[in-house]
Amino acid sequence: MQHDWILDVLADLKTFALTNGLPALAEQLDDARIVAMAEQASSTEGSGIGIRGSTTEAGDGARNIGAIRRA
Repeated sequence: MQHDWILDVLADLKTFALTNGLPALAEQLDDARIVAMAEQASSTEGSGIGIRGSTTEAGDGARNIGAIRRA
């Protein structure tokens, strides 16, 4: 995948957060990594279809993932 680098960046940020006593941030970065993997897996080159259906843009759907989990 051409965007695998973002997974490495998110993993590095999570490590930094855990090392520096920021467990809530580390958890959020874990969530972001899961969303990134899901979008990568569901996108097809040039189709414009992502995990939200007809768009690959993040927005309310990404915010709702965290809200549902914490409800």
